[in-house]
Amino acid sequence: MRKDVDEKYEDITTFKIGEVSSRAKVNKETVRYYEKRNLIPKPDRRRSGYRIFTQRHIDQIKFIKRAQELGFTLNEIKELLDLRMDEHTSCSEIRNEAQRKYQDVVEKIEDLQRIKNTLTDLIDSCSGNGPKGDCPILSALEGEMKEEKELRS
Repeated sequence: MRKDVDEKYEDITTFKIGEVSSRAKVNKETVRYYEKRNLIPKPDRRRSGYRIFTQRHIDQIKFIKRAQELGFTLNEIKELLDLRMDEHTSCSEIRNEAQRKYQDVVEKIEDLQRIKNTLTDLIDSCSGNGPKGDCPILSALEGEMKEEKELRS
């Protein structure tokens, strides 16, 4: 077994977890977490117990981080990685995943716009003067809470 591992990595640059985390610009715990979630290939181990990472691990971690920056969840990233590794996956399947994420983002932006408008209205309704018992913001929020309680009853 030991000889097989040595031969397997004879002409390949390998890295320890600290080097991987540094090159991928993540912390070691992130590397361990991605390994645990099966987002990166399970690394072989040296006889000493050290994991054997390669450039492929670093590239995959960078892929994960870029996908996260675009709003993909780790579950969605796992699906993308599975599609990436499946030789039968077409570009249109990847495009469909990106379109689904785009639609999610559009819906979130619409929700945030509604929240922004509501907050603007609440702020505009309050002069900032007077006792908190007369605050229209608190009244509006309490009104929402009362309606929710009535719905639950």
